[in-house]
Amino acid sequence: MSKKIAEPTSAPRERAFLVGVELYNDKNMVPVEESLNELVLLADTAGLDVMGRVTQNLDKPNPGTYIGSGKVEEVKALVEDTLADVVIFDNELSPRHQRELELKFGNAVRVIDRTALILDIFAQHAHTREGILQVELAQYEYQLPRLTRAWTHLGRQSGGATGRTGGVGGVGLRGPGETQLEVDRREIKKRISSIKKDLEDVRAHRMRYRDQRKRSQIPVVALVGYTNAGKSTLLNQLAKSKVFVADKLFATLDPTTRRINLPGNHQVLLTDTVGFIQKLPTQLIAAFRATLEEIADADLLIHVVDINHSNVLSQTRAVYDALNNIGADQIPVVTALNKIDLVNDHSTVGQILENFGSSCVISAKTGEGLNDLLIKVERQLYDTYIPIRVRLPYQQGQLLSLFYDQGQVEKVVHERGGVSISGNLPIRLLARYRPFMNISNEEADRE
Repeated sequence: MSKKIAEPTSAPRERAFLVGVELYNDKNMVPVEESLNELVLLADTAGLDVMGRVTQNLDKPNPGTYIGSGKVEEVKALVEDTLADVVIFDNELSPRHQRELELKFGNAVRVIDRTALILDIFAQHAHTREGILQVELAQYEYQLPRLTRAWTHLGRQSGGATGRTGGVGGVGLRGPGETQLEVDRREIKKRISSIKKDLEDVRAHRMRYRDQRKRSQIPVVALVGYTNAGKSTLLNQLAKSKVFVADKLFATLDPTTRRINLPGNHQVLLTDTVGFIQKLPTQLIAAFRATLEEIADADLLIHVVDINHSNVLSQTRAVYDALNNIGADQIPVVTALNKIDLVNDHSTVGQILENFGSSCVISAKTGEGLNDLLIKVERQLYDTYIPIRVRLPYQQGQLLSLFYDQGQVEKVVHERGGVSISGNLPIRLLARYRPFMNISNEEADRE
Protein backbone atom coordinates (compact mmCIF):
# COMPACT_ATOMS: atom_id res chain seq x y z
CA MET A 1 0.00 0.00 0.00
CA SER A 2 1.57 3.27 -1.11
CA LYS A 3 1.87 6.19 1.25
CA LYS A 4 -0.17 9.27 0.54
CA ILE A 5 2.01 12.22 -0.40
CA ALA A 6 1.39 15.20 1.85
CA GLU A 7 -0.05 18.28 0.17
CA PRO A 8 2.26 21.32 0.17
CA THR A 9 1.27 23.92 2.72
CA SER A 10 1.30 27.66 2.20
CA ALA A 11 3.37 29.94 4.39
CA PRO A 12 1.49 31.22 7.44
CA ARG A 13 0.13 34.74 7.14
CA GLU A 14 1.94 37.36 9.17
CA ARG A 15 0.21 39.23 11.97
CA ALA A 16 -0.36 42.96 11.80
CA PHE A 17 -1.33 45.56 14.36
CA LEU A 18 -2.87 48.83 13.17
CA VAL A 19 -2.38 52.37 14.49
CA GLY A 20 -4.52 55.34 13.43
CA VAL A 21 -4.12 59.01 14.35
CA GLU A 22 -6.76 61.71 14.00
CA LEU A 23 -5.27 65.21 13.83
CA TYR A 24 -7.53 67.96 15.20
CA ASN A 25 -6.34 70.55 12.67
CA ASP A 26 -6.93 68.34 9.61
CA LYS A 27 -10.45 69.25 8.50
CA ASN A 28 -10.27 67.05 5.39
CA MET A 29 -9.24 63.85 7.14
CA VAL A 30 -11.54 60.84 6.92
CA PRO A 31 -12.76 59.72 10.37
CA VAL A 32 -10.03 57.55 11.85
CA GLU A 33 -12.22 54.49 12.45
CA GLU A 34 -13.50 54.61 8.88
CA SER A 35 -9.96 54.86 7.54
CA LEU A 36 -8.79 51.98 9.74
CA ASN A 37 -11.62 49.79 8.45
CA GLU A 38 -10.23 50.32 4.99
CA LEU A 39 -6.70 49.63 6.23
CA VAL A 40 -7.93 46.23 7.45
CA LEU A 41 -9.00 45.42 3.88
CA LEU A 42 -5.67 46.62 2.53
CA ALA A 43 -3.81 44.44 5.01
CA ASP A 44 -5.90 41.41 4.04
CA THR A 45 -5.20 42.07 0.36
CA ALA A 46 -1.47 42.13 1.16
CA GLY A 47 -1.76 38.78 2.93
CA LEU A 48 -1.80 39.91 6.56
CA ASP A 49 -4.01 38.99 9.50
CA VAL A 50 -4.98 42.00 11.61
CA MET A 51 -4.69 41.25 15.32
CA GLY A 52 -5.88 44.58 16.70
CA ARG A 53 -5.90 48.35 16.44
CA VAL A 54 -5.50 51.50 18.48
CA THR A 55 -6.22 55.17 17.77
CA GLN A 56 -5.06 58.50 19.14
CA ASN A 57 -6.21 62.10 18.73
CA LEU A 58 -3.40 64.65 18.43
CA ASP A 59 -2.97 68.35 17.75
CA LYS A 60 0.14 67.49 15.73
CA PRO A 61 2.38 64.43 15.28
CA ASN A 62 5.14 63.79 17.79
CA PRO A 63 8.40 64.77 16.01
CA GLY A 64 10.15 61.57 17.09
CA THR A 65 7.59 58.77 17.18
CA TYR A 66 4.48 60.32 15.53
CA ILE A 67 2.28 59.10 18.41
CA GLY A 68 2.82 60.12 22.05
CA SER A 69 5.25 58.30 24.32
CA GLY A 70 2.45 56.77 26.39
CA LYS A 71 0.74 55.45 23.27
CA VAL A 72 4.06 54.00 22.08
CA GLU A 73 4.27 51.93 25.28
CA GLU A 74 0.62 50.87 24.92
CA VAL A 75 1.18 49.72 21.33
CA LYS A 76 4.37 47.88 22.31
CA ALA A 77 2.49 45.93 24.99
CA LEU A 78 -0.36 45.09 22.63
CA VAL A 79 2.08 43.97 19.93
CA GLU A 80 3.75 41.64 22.42
CA ASP A 81 0.38 40.27 23.56
CA THR A 82 -0.84 39.61 20.02
CA LEU A 83 2.53 38.34 18.71
CA ALA A 84 2.28 40.82 15.85
CA ASP A 85 5.09 40.82 13.28
CA VAL A 86 4.41 44.24 11.80
CA VAL A 87 2.85 47.51 12.97
CA ILE A 88 1.04 49.46 10.25
CA PHE A 89 0.38 53.18 10.68
CA ASP A 90 -2.57 54.55 8.74
CA ASN A 91 -0.74 57.89 8.44
CA GLU A 92 2.38 58.45 6.34
CA LEU A 93 5.52 58.21 8.46
CA SER A 94 8.78 60.03 7.92
CA PRO A 95 12.02 58.00 7.84
CA ARG A 96 12.79 59.27 11.34
CA HIS A 97 9.42 58.14 12.65
CA GLN A 98 9.94 54.63 11.28
CA ARG A 99 13.46 54.38 12.67
CA GLU A 100 12.50 55.61 16.14
CA LEU A 101 9.41 53.40 16.34
CA GLU A 102 11.31 50.28 15.37
CA LEU A 103 13.88 51.04 18.06
CA LYS A 104 11.03 51.38 20.59
CA PHE A 105 9.21 48.21 19.52
CA GLY A 106 12.34 46.08 19.10
CA ASN A 107 14.14 44.68 16.08
CA ALA A 108 11.74 41.75 15.71
CA VAL A 109 8.83 44.08 14.87
CA ARG A 110 8.71 45.96 11.58
CA VAL A 111 7.01 49.34 11.22
CA ILE A 112 5.44 50.47 7.95
CA ASP A 113 2.85 53.01 6.88
CA ARG A 114 -0.19 53.02 4.61
CA THR A 115 1.89 54.14 1.64
CA ALA A 116 4.29 51.19 1.95
CA LEU A 117 1.37 48.79 2.26
CA ILE A 118 -0.32 50.10 -0.89
CA LEU A 119 2.96 49.96 -2.80
CA ASP A 120 3.33 46.33 -1.74
CA ILE A 121 -0.16 45.51 -3.04
CA PHE A 122 0.60 47.23 -6.33
CA ALA A 123 3.80 45.20 -6.63
CA GLN A 124 1.78 41.98 -6.23
CA HIS A 125 -0.76 42.95 -8.88
CA ALA A 126 1.44 44.50 -11.58
CA HIS A 127 1.88 42.05 -14.46
CA THR A 128 2.56 44.01 -17.64
CA ARG A 129 5.93 45.64 -18.35
CA GLU A 130 4.34 49.07 -18.00
CA GLY A 131 2.72 48.25 -14.68
CA ILE A 132 5.94 46.75 -13.30
CA LEU A 133 7.93 49.83 -14.33
CA GLN A 134 5.39 52.16 -12.74
CA VAL A 135 5.39 50.26 -9.45
CA GLU A 136 9.18 50.01 -9.45
CA LEU A 137 9.48 53.77 -9.88
CA ALA A 138 7.06 54.44 -7.02
CA GLN A 139 8.95 51.98 -4.80
CA TYR A 140 12.31 53.61 -5.44
CA GLU A 141 10.92 57.11 -4.91
CA TYR A 142 9.58 55.91 -1.57
CA GLN A 143 12.80 54.10 -0.61
CA LEU A 144 15.26 56.83 -1.55
CA PRO A 145 14.93 59.12 1.52
CA ARG A 146 15.00 56.07 3.76
CA LEU A 147 18.16 54.69 2.19
CA THR A 148 19.96 58.00 2.64
CA ARG A 149 19.76 57.43 6.40
CA ALA A 150 21.65 54.16 5.92
CA TRP A 151 19.21 52.08 7.95
CA THR A 152 20.82 48.83 9.06
CA HIS A 153 17.60 46.82 8.76
CA LEU A 154 17.08 47.46 5.04
CA GLY A 155 18.83 44.30 3.99
CA ARG A 156 16.91 42.09 6.40
CA GLN A 157 15.14 39.22 4.68
CA SER A 158 12.28 37.26 6.17
CA GLY A 159 9.32 35.20 5.12
CA GLY A 160 5.68 36.11 4.95
CA ALA A 161 3.57 38.65 3.14
CA THR A 162 5.49 41.67 4.40
CA GLY A 163 8.98 40.27 4.43
CA ARG A 164 9.23 37.75 1.59
CA THR A 165 12.37 38.65 -0.35
CA GLY A 166 12.28 42.15 1.00
CA GLY A 167 8.57 42.85 1.43
CA VAL A 168 7.07 45.99 2.89
CA GLY A 169 8.29 45.20 6.38
CA GLY A 170 11.91 45.76 5.37
CA VAL A 171 10.96 48.88 3.38
CA GLY A 172 12.56 47.15 0.38
CA LEU A 173 9.20 46.34 -1.18
CA ARG A 174 8.17 43.15 -2.92
CA GLY A 175 8.42 43.23 -6.69
CA PRO A 176 10.89 44.70 -9.16
CA GLY A 177 12.84 46.54 -6.47
CA GLU A 178 13.37 43.54 -4.21
CA THR A 179 16.81 42.60 -5.59
CA GLN A 180 18.13 46.16 -5.09
CA LEU A 181 18.01 46.32 -1.29
CA GLU A 182 21.75 46.94 -0.87
CA VAL A 183 22.11 49.42 -3.71
CA ASP A 184 23.50 52.80 -2.73
CA ARG A 185 21.89 56.19 -3.22
CA ARG A 186 23.66 56.94 -6.48
CA GLU A 187 22.66 53.65 -8.09
CA ILE A 188 19.04 54.12 -7.05
CA LYS A 189 18.97 57.60 -8.57
CA LYS A 190 20.44 56.18 -11.77
CA ARG A 191 17.74 53.48 -11.81
CA ILE A 192 15.00 56.05 -11.19
CA SER A 193 16.28 58.09 -14.13
CA SER A 194 16.31 55.00 -16.35
CA ILE A 195 12.78 53.99 -15.37
CA LYS A 196 11.46 57.50 -16.02
CA LYS A 197 13.00 57.39 -19.50
CA ASP A 198 11.35 54.04 -20.20
CA LEU A 199 8.02 55.36 -18.95
CA GLU A 200 8.32 58.43 -21.17
CA ASP A 201 8.64 56.02 -24.10
CA VAL A 202 5.49 54.27 -22.86
CA ARG A 203 3.77 57.62 -22.54
CA ALA A 204 4.75 58.60 -26.08
CA HIS A 205 3.43 55.28 -27.39
CA ARG A 206 0.12 55.83 -25.55
CA MET A 207 -0.14 59.35 -27.02
CA ARG A 208 0.34 57.98 -30.55
CA TYR A 209 -2.28 55.34 -29.87
CA ARG A 210 -4.72 57.97 -28.56
CA ASP A 211 -4.10 60.10 -31.64
CA GLN A 212 -5.05 57.11 -33.80
CA ARG A 213 -8.24 56.64 -31.80
CA LYS A 214 -9.13 60.31 -32.24
CA ARG A 215 -8.72 60.02 -35.99
CA SER A 216 -11.15 57.10 -35.95
CA GLN A 217 -13.66 59.48 -34.27
CA ILE A 218 -14.83 56.70 -31.94
CA PRO A 219 -15.52 58.27 -28.51
CA VAL A 220 -13.54 57.04 -25.52
CA VAL A 221 -15.42 56.37 -22.27
CA ALA A 222 -13.32 55.73 -19.15
CA LEU A 223 -14.52 53.77 -16.14
CA VAL A 224 -13.45 55.46 -12.90
CA GLY A 225 -14.29 54.81 -9.30
CA TYR A 226 -13.14 53.74 -5.89
CA THR A 227 -11.17 50.52 -5.79
CA ASN A 228 -13.42 47.45 -5.63
CA ALA A 229 -16.49 49.40 -6.77
CA GLY A 230 -17.07 46.94 -9.64
CA LYS A 231 -15.48 48.62 -12.66
CA SER A 232 -13.92 45.46 -14.10
CA THR A 233 -17.14 43.51 -13.59
CA LEU A 234 -19.00 46.25 -15.48
CA LEU A 235 -16.47 46.14 -18.33
CA ASN A 236 -16.88 42.37 -18.57
CA GLN A 237 -20.68 42.65 -18.70
CA LEU A 238 -20.75 45.39 -21.33
CA ALA A 239 -17.97 44.01 -23.55
CA LYS A 240 -18.60 40.30 -22.97
CA SER A 241 -14.95 40.01 -22.00
CA LYS A 242 -13.03 38.20 -19.28
CA VAL A 243 -11.00 40.84 -17.48
CA PHE A 244 -9.69 39.55 -14.14
CA VAL A 245 -12.10 40.27 -11.29
CA ALA A 246 -11.60 39.68 -7.56
CA ASP A 247 -13.26 40.91 -4.38
CA LYS A 248 -10.01 42.61 -3.35
CA LEU A 249 -8.71 46.15 -3.35
CA PHE A 250 -6.64 47.02 -6.43
CA ALA A 251 -7.34 43.72 -8.23
CA THR A 252 -6.85 45.57 -11.54
CA LEU A 253 -3.90 47.86 -12.25
CA ASP A 254 -3.25 47.68 -15.97
CA PRO A 255 -5.61 49.58 -18.30
CA THR A 256 -7.93 47.51 -20.49
CA THR A 257 -9.88 48.87 -23.48
CA ARG A 258 -12.78 47.15 -25.27
CA ARG A 259 -15.09 48.29 -28.08
CA ILE A 260 -18.80 48.16 -27.27
CA ASN A 261 -22.03 49.05 -29.08
CA LEU A 262 -24.53 51.57 -27.70
CA PRO A 263 -28.31 51.10 -28.13
CA GLY A 264 -28.41 53.54 -31.09
CA ASN A 265 -25.75 51.47 -32.89
CA HIS A 266 -22.95 53.92 -32.12
CA GLN A 267 -19.66 52.48 -30.96
CA VAL A 268 -17.45 53.60 -28.07
CA LEU A 269 -14.12 52.47 -26.67
CA LEU A 270 -14.58 51.57 -23.00
CA THR A 271 -11.43 51.78 -20.84
CA ASP A 272 -10.95 50.42 -17.34
CA THR A 273 -7.92 51.35 -15.23
CA VAL A 274 -6.72 51.42 -11.62
CA GLY A 275 -9.23 52.37 -8.95
CA PHE A 276 -8.77 55.24 -6.53
CA ILE A 277 -8.55 55.24 -2.75
CA GLN A 278 -8.37 57.70 0.12
CA LYS A 279 -4.82 58.87 0.88
CA LEU A 280 -3.57 57.56 -2.46
CA PRO A 281 0.25 57.85 -2.30
CA THR A 282 1.62 60.75 -4.33
CA GLN A 283 4.40 58.46 -5.58
CA LEU A 284 1.78 56.29 -7.30
CA ILE A 285 -0.02 59.22 -8.93
CA ALA A 286 3.28 60.43 -10.39
CA ALA A 287 4.47 56.97 -11.44
CA PHE A 288 1.15 56.04 -13.06
CA ARG A 289 0.94 59.26 -15.06
CA ALA A 290 0.96 57.47 -18.44
CA THR A 291 -1.87 55.18 -17.32
CA LEU A 292 -3.93 57.92 -15.68
CA GLU A 293 -3.73 60.02 -18.84
CA GLU A 294 -6.07 57.42 -20.35
CA ILE A 295 -8.68 58.85 -17.98
CA ALA A 296 -7.74 62.51 -18.48
CA ASP A 297 -8.00 62.14 -22.27
CA ALA A 298 -11.44 60.47 -22.29
CA ASP A 299 -14.57 62.03 -23.83
CA LEU A 300 -16.82 60.85 -21.00
CA LEU A 301 -16.39 59.22 -17.60
CA ILE A 302 -18.58 56.53 -16.07
CA HIS A 303 -18.15 56.91 -12.32
CA VAL A 304 -18.86 53.49 -10.79
CA VAL A 305 -20.05 53.83 -7.19
CA ASP A 306 -20.64 51.03 -4.69
CA ILE A 307 -24.10 52.07 -3.52
CA ASN A 308 -24.05 49.40 -0.82
CA HIS A 309 -20.94 50.78 0.91
CA SER A 310 -21.50 52.46 4.27
CA ASN A 311 -19.23 55.39 3.34
CA VAL A 312 -20.35 55.90 -0.23
CA LEU A 313 -20.15 59.71 -0.12
CA SER A 314 -16.65 59.70 1.39
CA GLN A 315 -15.51 57.38 -1.38
CA THR A 316 -17.11 59.67 -3.96
CA ARG A 317 -15.20 62.67 -2.59
CA ALA A 318 -11.96 60.71 -2.77
CA VAL A 319 -12.59 59.87 -6.44
CA TYR A 320 -13.32 63.47 -7.38
CA ASP A 321 -10.22 64.64 -5.50
CA ALA A 322 -8.16 62.14 -7.50
CA LEU A 323 -9.75 63.25 -10.79
CA ASN A 324 -8.87 66.83 -9.92
CA ASN A 325 -5.26 65.82 -9.24
CA ILE A 326 -4.86 64.28 -12.69
CA GLY A 327 -6.64 67.08 -14.57
CA ALA A 328 -9.78 65.10 -15.37
CA ASP A 329 -12.25 67.12 -13.28
CA GLN A 330 -13.73 68.95 -16.30
CA ILE A 331 -14.75 65.79 -18.18
CA PRO A 332 -18.53 65.06 -18.24
CA VAL A 333 -19.61 62.25 -15.92
CA VAL A 334 -22.37 59.66 -15.86
CA THR A 335 -22.66 58.00 -12.44
CA ALA A 336 -23.43 54.27 -12.22
CA LEU A 337 -24.61 53.40 -8.72
CA ASN A 338 -23.53 49.75 -8.67
CA LYS A 339 -24.33 46.66 -6.55
CA ILE A 340 -28.05 47.40 -6.26
CA ASP A 341 -28.52 43.63 -5.97
CA LEU A 342 -26.90 43.79 -2.52
CA VAL A 343 -29.05 46.63 -1.14
CA ASN A 344 -31.52 45.52 1.54
CA ASP A 345 -33.17 48.88 2.30
CA HIS A 346 -34.19 50.40 -1.05
CA SER A 347 -35.62 53.47 0.68
CA THR A 348 -32.07 54.82 0.99
CA VAL A 349 -31.41 54.68 -2.77
CA GLY A 350 -33.36 57.84 -3.54
CA GLN A 351 -31.44 59.79 -0.91
CA ILE A 352 -28.11 58.69 -2.42
CA LEU A 353 -29.26 59.55 -5.96
CA GLU A 354 -29.87 63.14 -4.88
CA ASN A 355 -26.10 63.59 -4.50
CA PHE A 356 -25.40 62.92 -8.17
CA GLY A 357 -26.30 64.52 -11.47
CA SER A 358 -26.72 62.22 -14.47
CA SER A 359 -26.96 58.82 -12.78
CA CYS A 360 -28.69 55.45 -12.77
CA VAL A 361 -28.84 52.39 -10.57
CA ILE A 362 -27.22 49.20 -11.87
CA SER A 363 -25.87 45.80 -10.96
CA ALA A 364 -22.77 44.96 -12.97
CA LYS A 365 -23.03 41.41 -11.65
CA THR A 366 -26.63 40.66 -12.71
CA GLY A 367 -26.93 43.13 -15.61
CA GLU A 368 -29.76 45.12 -14.04
CA GLY A 369 -29.96 48.70 -15.32
CA LEU A 370 -27.14 48.39 -17.86
CA ASN A 371 -29.32 49.31 -20.83
CA ASP A 372 -30.42 52.50 -19.03
CA LEU A 373 -26.76 53.28 -18.38
CA LEU A 374 -25.83 52.88 -22.05
CA ILE A 375 -28.76 55.09 -23.10
CA LYS A 376 -27.51 57.83 -20.77
CA VAL A 377 -23.99 57.46 -22.14
CA GLU A 378 -25.24 57.72 -25.72
CA ARG A 379 -27.34 60.79 -24.96
CA GLN A 380 -24.40 62.49 -23.31
CA LEU A 381 -22.08 61.76 -26.22
CA TYR A 382 -24.41 62.41 -29.16
CA ASP A 383 -27.27 64.58 -27.92
CA THR A 384 -25.48 66.84 -25.44
CA TYR A 385 -23.54 69.92 -26.52
CA ILE A 386 -21.23 71.89 -24.27
CA PRO A 387 -19.95 75.47 -24.65
CA ILE A 388 -16.30 75.64 -25.63
CA ARG A 389 -13.72 78.27 -26.61
CA VAL A 390 -10.45 77.23 -28.25
CA ARG A 391 -7.54 78.68 -30.18
CA LEU A 392 -6.60 76.47 -33.11
CA PRO A 393 -3.26 76.89 -34.90
CA TYR A 394 -3.69 77.31 -38.66
CA GLN A 395 -2.13 73.89 -39.23
CA GLN A 396 -5.11 72.38 -37.36
CA GLY A 397 -7.46 73.13 -40.22
CA GLN A 398 -9.14 69.73 -39.93
CA LEU A 399 -10.30 70.60 -36.40
CA LEU A 400 -11.67 73.93 -37.60
CA SER A 401 -13.59 72.13 -40.34
CA LEU A 402 -14.86 69.57 -37.84
CA PHE A 403 -16.10 72.36 -35.54
CA TYR A 404 -18.10 73.87 -38.44
CA ASP A 405 -19.39 70.44 -39.49
CA GLN A 406 -20.34 68.93 -36.11
CA GLY A 407 -20.64 71.91 -33.77
CA GLN A 408 -22.48 75.19 -33.45
CA VAL A 409 -20.13 78.09 -34.22
CA GLU A 410 -20.90 81.38 -32.45
CA LYS A 411 -17.79 83.49 -32.94
CA VAL A 412 -14.57 83.25 -34.97
CA VAL A 413 -11.57 85.60 -34.73
CA HIS A 414 -8.61 85.17 -37.09
CA GLU A 415 -5.39 86.22 -35.38
CA ARG A 416 -1.68 85.87 -35.89
CA GLY A 417 -0.79 82.18 -35.69
CA GLY A 418 -4.28 80.79 -35.34
CA VAL A 419 -8.05 81.03 -35.10
CA SER A 420 -9.99 81.67 -31.89
CA ILE A 421 -13.39 80.01 -32.10
CA SER A 422 -16.23 79.72 -29.61
CA GLY A 423 -19.51 77.85 -29.76
CA ASN A 424 -20.96 74.47 -28.78
CA LEU A 425 -19.59 71.01 -29.48
CA PRO A 426 -20.89 67.47 -28.92
CA ILE A 427 -19.29 66.00 -25.80
CA ARG A 428 -17.82 63.14 -27.82
CA LEU A 429 -15.47 65.60 -29.59
CA LEU A 430 -14.27 67.41 -26.48
CA ALA A 431 -11.04 65.42 -26.04
CA ARG A 432 -9.84 66.38 -29.52
CA TYR A 433 -10.03 70.08 -28.68
CA ARG A 434 -8.86 69.92 -25.06
CA PRO A 435 -5.17 70.67 -25.89
CA PHE A 436 -6.28 74.02 -27.42
CA MET A 437 -8.68 75.14 -24.66
CA ASN A 438 -6.22 77.16 -22.53
CA ILE A 439 -7.02 80.78 -23.37
CA SER A 440 -6.06 83.49 -20.89
CA ASN A 441 -8.62 86.02 -19.59
CA GLU A 442 -6.86 88.80 -21.47
CA GLU A 443 -7.12 86.86 -24.72
CA ALA A 444 -10.74 86.00 -24.04
CA ASP A 445 -11.56 89.68 -23.44
CA ARG A 446 -9.86 90.61 -26.70
CA GLU A 447 -12.08 88.17 -28.51
